[in-house]
Amino acid sequence: MCNHSLILVDFIDLCGNDQFVKHVGITLGDQAGIGPEVVRAALESGNLPAGFDFKIIGETIGACPGKPSRASAQAALDALEESVRLLKSGEIDAVVTAPVGKEGLHELGFHFPGQTEFFAERLGCTNHAMCLTGKNLTVALVTIHVGVAEVPDLLDTDEIVRIGKLLAKFCHQRGIKKPRIAVCGLNPHAGENGVFGREDIEIIAPAVGLLSQLGSGADYSGPHPPDTIFRPAAGGEYDAVLCMYHDQGLIPFKLLDFDTGVNVTLGLPYPRTSPDHGTAYDIAGTGKADASSMTHAIQLACKMVGER
Repeated sequence: MCNHSLILVDFIDLCGNDQFVKHVGITLGDQAGIGPEVVRAALESGNLPAGFDFKIIGETIGACPGKPSRASAQAALDALEESVRLLKSGEIDAVVTAPVGKEGLHELGFHFPGQTEFFAERLGCTNHAMCLTGKNLTVALVTIHVGVAEVPDLLDTDEIVRIGKLLAKFCHQRGIKKPRIAVCGLNPHAGENGVFGREDIEIIAPAVGLLSQLGSGADYSGPHPPDTIFRPAAGGEYDAVLCMYHDQGLIPFKLLDFDTGVNVTLGLPYPRTSPDHGTAYDIAGTGKADASSMTHAIQLACKMVGER
């Protein structure tokens, strides 16, 4: 191991006194990546709300920037497990997770596709979804970490309805009384009346109809052509977009909101957020990492704690 030249204290008091109101835990992710430096920069930014106690979760090791190892993966995994323990014990009210290296975790026996699924399983949550929100767009995903070829077979009307309801609830929590939610089609031009596939007609359209009938306090529309819906959504015509698969939502989202984007797991009993970027091993330790997404992730976690 080599020195990462980062010193992170366990507790950061932004209240100015000893009467902590709420506790937010923060993991460092794979410490060979940019996690430690963006966490430190976010905590030192002066842009976090007062009234919160921020706790760094897990052991800070001397990882070499840009050189992930079994030790850095193990430290990341240990921090994830510790964050679950702290949430369940009530020692923290929310968790913000820095990026991890999935390859390194999988070599340790981590069988989850990502951190979203890890927290859902550990917290006993079956009704969850992955959502990303930023300055311009909010998107939720029906399928997440699966191959594109698997998506059509995995789409299900009831599943689309389930995640559509979670997305509406998240919008309500953010103060939007009747969110306008656009539902993406799967195929080009939303299938063009079956010319490019039947999923839009047989699976997605019935889901939009059911969502509209359920009275969940949202205005649903679609299925919309995926190649045109994100422009009006980014322009403010919609409050959120429900997407059928990972890249359908994340390509436009990261194009527009990479610096301000936050990954939030919907449906968990505790708020969990993370920045929308990865470990960025190639720039770790160079001083080029932007802490904006991490700062926004911590801000959103605090806001969600307050709303609870």
